[in-house]
Amino acid sequence: VMMAVETQAQYTTSYMMNEEHQYMTPEDEWDRDLLLDPAWEKQQRKTFTAWCNSHLRKAGTQIENIEDDFRNGLKLMLLLEVISGERLPKPDKGKMRFHKIANVNKALDFICSKGVKLVSIGAEEIVDGNTKMTLGMIWTIILRFAIQDISVEETSAKEGLLLWCQRKTAPYRNVNVQNFHISWKDGLALCALIHRHRPDLIDYSKLKKDDPIGNLNTAFEVAEKYLDIPKMLDAEDIVNTPKPDEKAIMTYVSCFYHAFAGAEQAETAANRICKVLAVNQENEKLMEEYEKLASELLEWIRKTIPWLENRTAEHHMRAMQQKLEDFRDYRRVHKPPRVQEKCQLEINFNTLQTKLRLSNRPAFMPSEGKMVSDIANAWKGLEQVEKGYEEWLLTEIRRLERLDHLAEKFKQKCSLHQSWTSGKEELLSMKDYESASLMEIRALMRKHEAFESDLAAHQDRVEQIAAIAQELNELDYHDASSVNTRCQGICDQWDNLGTLTQKRRDSLERVEKLWETIDQLYLEFAKRAAPFNNWMDGAMEDLQDMFIVHSTEEIHSLITAHDQFKATLPEADKERMATMGIQSEIVKIAQTYGIKLSGVNPYTNLSPQDITNKWETVKHLVPLRDQMLQEEVARQQANERLRRQFAAQANIIGPWIQTKMEEIGHVSVDIAGSLEEQMNSLKQYEQNIINYKCNIDKLEGDHQLSQESLIFDNKHTNYTMEHIRVGWEQLLTTIARTINEVENQILTRDAKGISQEQLNEFRASFNHFDRKRNGMMDPDDFRACLISMGYDLGEVEFARIMTLVDSNNTGVVTFQAFIDFMTRETAETDTADQVMASFKILASDKSYITVDELRRELPPEQAEYCISRMTRYIGADGPAGALDYISFSSALYGESDL
Repeated sequence: VMMAVETQAQYTTSYMMNEEHQYMTPEDEWDRDLLLDPAWEKQQRKTFTAWCNSHLRKAGTQIENIEDDFRNGLKLMLLLEVISGERLPKPDKGKMRFHKIANVNKALDFICSKGVKLVSIGAEEIVDGNTKMTLGMIWTIILRFAIQDISVEETSAKEGLLLWCQRKTAPYRNVNVQNFHISWKDGLALCALIHRHRPDLIDYSKLKKDDPIGNLNTAFEVAEKYLDIPKMLDAEDIVNTPKPDEKAIMTYVSCFYHAFAGAEQAETAANRICKVLAVNQENEKLMEEYEKLASELLEWIRKTIPWLENRTAEHHMRAMQQKLEDFRDYRRVHKPPRVQEKCQLEINFNTLQTKLRLSNRPAFMPSEGKMVSDIANAWKGLEQVEKGYEEWLLTEIRRLERLDHLAEKFKQKCSLHQSWTSGKEELLSMKDYESASLMEIRALMRKHEAFESDLAAHQDRVEQIAAIAQELNELDYHDASSVNTRCQGICDQWDNLGTLTQKRRDSLERVEKLWETIDQLYLEFAKRAAPFNNWMDGAMEDLQDMFIVHSTEEIHSLITAHDQFKATLPEADKERMATMGIQSEIVKIAQTYGIKLSGVNPYTNLSPQDITNKWETVKHLVPLRDQMLQEEVARQQANERLRRQFAAQANIIGPWIQTKMEEIGHVSVDIAGSLEEQMNSLKQYEQNIINYKCNIDKLEGDHQLSQESLIFDNKHTNYTMEHIRVGWEQLLTTIARTINEVENQILTRDAKGISQEQLNEFRASFNHFDRKRNGMMDPDDFRACLISMGYDLGEVEFARIMTLVDSNNTGVVTFQAFIDFMTRETAETDTADQVMASFKILASDKSYITVDELRRELPPEQAEYCISRMTRYIGADGPAGALDYISFSSALYGESDL
């Protein structure tokens, strides 16, 4: 016997127990009356004997008769040493009755030391071979060492074992485990347990409920052959007994629980790996989506900026207006979706970083040049170029408008001037005075003086033409070469006229002394008619002059000038009548003295009819000028209404956007209630902002009307459409970012098990020290908050904490960073060591794992994911194709590279 005890020592390590438990409740006490039933006693005798032998054979022995073989206490002590893994006191070697009682008492004392309450079981009864007492003792041992430690969802022992059976057999037809007696009579429950864990051993679909003996024998045979569970029951005994013995059934079923415990552990390990891999796959998908979206957005910005930087000016107004329309399409159609993509990109990035932090993964670092800050900088550059492009467009349109006006004015003045100078050079070059009479000479002299007066009057017009040409050159007029050529021709001609005029005067003065008779009336007519004619030419030119104005004040200034001109018409009419009176006096004298007139004034080419015709033309042009000015008044008034209409809306929308931005800045501080209630409030807040979009669209329409009417300034408001657009985009981005922060707080709360009360306490502490009420704490305020919460902070420790909550050195601590810090050390997340231990279970404690093991233990998708990413095992003890799960587990958490 002692040799057997020595032999079983090698098994002690496998059966070590961690802690002691209270044995059982009073209802589990041994019921002696039940043993009076012969059928139950028979079942117990067979089951308990088989159970004892299943353990004693590990020590190289067994029992044949349960009530006889335990009488001397030696095999009983050996049984307890095998199943407990502990050594009992040295047994007495004598064969006397008191030696046997001493050995049995040692065994019973050991049972009691394990917290088992033995009721009315004494060593003398066991030594005397009392069957009922022996069976009761064995049942007590089975309960303590085989059933009591079973635990399923906070239930243990019998209830735990029953719950385990119910869970495992729930999916099977015709199986309803409610107890440990009649629920097992048809054998289907035992077959279901085997099939659930080893479907390869039993074809459950072929079993029949009306064949209980066949089902039971199938289960017994499979369990004994493949699961190393000895046959402890007879199928006929169970079927023929109205209520099979509960203790026998429990004993046998507990063997299945212990046999399948390893499979349960492997299933748990597989589930852990699946969870970790699923999180990793989801994170990788989010990273790929971020990279794709960032690349597309940066590519769009890269292609758009050269278009906005193109400052190639057009020569015609229509082409520049088409560029302005293309720019409006870009603002209305092409840019808004990109604004949404940029906002969504920031939200996705923040959500991904939160998920990685909550799953204990390294932070996501985008590819070079695709950081959120890189995208923000690129976007800022785009907006700067965009603003410069719009300013350039508007400046170019104003320039072209001015150029068109000046070019038309230049052509008109040149035409009038060239019309006046036509033939003047030939006339000044004539030598008609050589053969003229005295009267003709005098007429030629006076005519020349009148021409000189006219020539001086036209000097101002030539200077205006030169000034207009110079301005066209300064404004980079596209046809400046033709303008310069024409202007130079006029100036050269003007210089030539001056030279010829002086030469002719010199000639006339030389012969003037030869001629003394001058017709004073003709001379007076010529002198008065010439300036009056020049005044009418100037009046007609002014009345037909084109104008361009941008305000009602400017057009009213033109109307005032026109009214002043009309006030001079009565005086001009008097001058006309006086001039025409001279001609009437000439005719009267000629009629009185019988003078025959030639009908030609020798001193001027102007006839009374010319004066009359031009005067009629001036009177006709005055009402036309009135009509043009009134039409322009109407246009400027319409423009003023557009200005006031735009300003009225802009002065409402601008302050509204500023107010909403300030409210959003305080919303994370001032909103009370749960995070879900805050989320609902923010969602409602966001919806209200979106509903306000119609006002922005209406203002865009008014802005477009203003630009189409060439209105470029508005004194009634300080808000431009660009201000409104930028403010609106910032408002949408801010509310979306605030919602995302609350979503991340919900993720943090759910992932780390933070209660609403804890969140409220965190929020109250944060708000108390958030002195600026802007949702951020300065480092000094954060230090004061930690001290108020009981932290003992030195400079080194506080510096370490600041690197955690402000990794980017922004100088502030956000509420999200505050929550992350307060919950960092309480989070229950998977670690690389835990995943590595799970893989070790699947690999049966090997340092490598095979492809077949992965495909057998994991779902297909996760198995292929592991196979594609694990490196080959390089150890000498691994077979071909073995994989390294240790480096793979570390790589999942960023601890090494695959």
